[in-house]
Amino acid sequence: MKMVLFLLAILVAGPAAAAPIRIKDLVDFDGVRGNDLVGYGLVVGLNGTGDGIRNAPFTEEIMSNILERLGVNVTGESFRPKNVAAVFVTATLPPFARAGSQIDVTVSAIGDAKSLL
Repeated sequence: MKMVLFLLAILVAGPAAAAPIRIKDLVDFDGVRGNDLVGYGLVVGLNGTGDGIRNAPFTEEIMSNILERLGVNVTGESFRPKNVAAVFVTATLPPFARAGSQIDVTVSAIGDAKSLL
């Protein structure tokens, strides 16, 4: 009878002792925090709902700088696009994020664009 109880105790306790435990489930790391990401850029293809150059001159400047970096000479040119809007892009990269992790991104109009859709 003692042997049966002993074997039963080993069978019940065995799987619990063998269960893997991750270290990150047991501890908290000091100083772990998310990283704030901030950028700016242009949203194009807005079909007339973009920034007005009179109220948002930086849109023209950003667009000129981007085109110049792509090798398009825009010196002396004047743009009047209504299908472009300057935007700020912000996000928080969570701690331990890896390539392919999904993050929430906020895109906010800087100028007077009516819509970014």
